[in-house]
Amino acid sequence: MNEDFRKKPPAPLAPKPFSIPKPTETVLANGLKVIVFEDKKLPLVSFRLAFKFGEINDDLRGLTSMTSAMLKEGTTTHTSKQLAEAIDKIGASLYAASSSDNTIVSASSLSAYSYDVLSFMSDIVLRPNFPPEELELNKQNTIEGLKFSRSDAAFLAGERVNKILYGEHPYSVTSPTPENIEAITREKLLAFHGAKFTANNATLFVVGDVESDKLLPEINKLFGEWKQGSVVNNEFTVPPTRKIRTLSVVNRPDSAQSNIIIGNVAINRTHQDYFPCVVMNQILGAGASSRLFMNIREDKGYTYGAYSGFDARRLSGSFEATAEVRNEVTGDSLKEFFYELNRIRDEKATNEELADAQSYLTGVFPLRGETQEGLTNQIVSQELNGLPQDYLQTYRDNINAVTLDEIQRVAREYVNVDSIAIVIVGDAETILEQAKDYAESVEVFDVDGNIAEVKS
Repeated sequence: MNEDFRKKPPAPLAPKPFSIPKPTETVLANGLKVIVFEDKKLPLVSFRLAFKFGEINDDLRGLTSMTSAMLKEGTTTHTSKQLAEAIDKIGASLYAASSSDNTIVSASSLSAYSYDVLSFMSDIVLRPNFPPEELELNKQNTIEGLKFSRSDAAFLAGERVNKILYGEHPYSVTSPTPENIEAITREKLLAFHGAKFTANNATLFVVGDVESDKLLPEINKLFGEWKQGSVVNNEFTVPPTRKIRTLSVVNRPDSAQSNIIIGNVAINRTHQDYFPCVVMNQILGAGASSRLFMNIREDKGYTYGAYSGFDARRLSGSFEATAEVRNEVTGDSLKEFFYELNRIRDEKATNEELADAQSYLTGVFPLRGETQEGLTNQIVSQELNGLPQDYLQTYRDNINAVTLDEIQRVAREYVNVDSIAIVIVGDAETILEQAKDYAESVEVFDVDGNIAEVKS
C-alpha cells in the first residue's frame, strides 16, 4: 500500500471570508448613538456602552477607574447586593472598567433576558448612588492593591518605562498614588459622573439574537431621558523626542532575576504603518517561533520567554522588547536583544519568514470573532479607535499586502536602537556592571521612583 501521502502535510484550506452582519445605526434624540448587529446563530446578546474618555482625562488620577468600579455598588433603586442577586438569577453578567483611553460598561445574557440586563445597565449608568461605605471599602482595597504592585517587578518596569517614554503626556502615569485615592470623595464621584457619563458622549453596541425594530423602542424607553452634556476634547503635550540611548535601573536588592524592557515611542492605532508593524513584529518577537524567542530562550536559555510588541493607543504608542532573565546573564541578554533589534533593521527578512507571519496572522484573526463576545470586542475596538468601517473585513488583505521592503522600512523607523530606553528592575549592584556600557546615560531608582545611589 502506497503511503507516500503521509510524508507531506495536507494543503491548507482556502480561507473563509470574514463577514459580519450589516449594522443598524441610530442616534436617539439625546445624542446616544446605538449600533445593533443582529446575529441569530445563538440565543445570546452582548451589550457594550462605550465612552471615549479614560484615565488620561482624569483631573484627579484614579477618578475614572474608581467611578467605573463603583457603578455596580448601588443605585437609587437597588443596593449592591440586590443588583448582584438579580443579575445572578438570570445568569447574566454586568461590569464596568476603564483604560487609559476608554470607559466601557459591558453586559451579556441569554436573549430572552435582553431587556432585563439592559435595564440593569441603564440603572447603574444613569442612577449610581456611590454609597459611602462601599466607597471606603473600594478605596482601601485599591490602596492595598497599589502597595502590592510596588512589590511586582513587571509593574515597576512598566511604570518606569512609561515615565521615560511619555514625559508630561498622561500616558506616562501607570497608576494613581495612595494619596490620589484617599482624595476621592463621594461628591467628586457624583460631579465626575454627571459631567462625563452623558448620552451624547456614549455609544451603545448590541450584538446578538435581537430584532432592531423591537429593541430600539426598549432602548429609548430605558435611555431616552438620559441627559446630554458637554463633550470636551482634551489636548495633551506630545511625548518627548529622545536623542540618546539610556539605562534606568530600578533597584530591588537581592532579586534573583532582572526584568528587562527596551522601548521607544512608536505609532498610534490609526497610523498608516500599523499593518507593516504588526507583520514585522510577528517575525521579531510576537510568539514562540519569533527571532527573539528562538535566540534568547531556545538557543541561549536565558529566559522562559523573550518578546516584543507595539502598544498602539489612540493618541500615541510604543514599541517594547521584554524578558525576565537570570541576574548573571543580564548583560548577555542585552547583547542578544540588540543583535536582533539591529538585524531586523539591517537585513531584510526572508520570504519564508514573511509567509509564515502572514499565514499565522490571517489564520488566527477569524478565531477572535468566533464567539459573540469576541466579535463584540472587535466591533467596539474598531469604533472607539476610529478605524475604517471595513477594517475587520479587509484585515487579512492588509496583512497579506505587506512586503519585505515595508518590514525593513518600519523596523528602521520604529525600532530606534540608538535612542531607545533600557529599563531593568533587579539587583542594581549585579546589573550595573553588566549593563552600563549599553547606554550613554545611566540612572538608578528605588521602588518608589526616587533617585538612588548604589555602591560601585
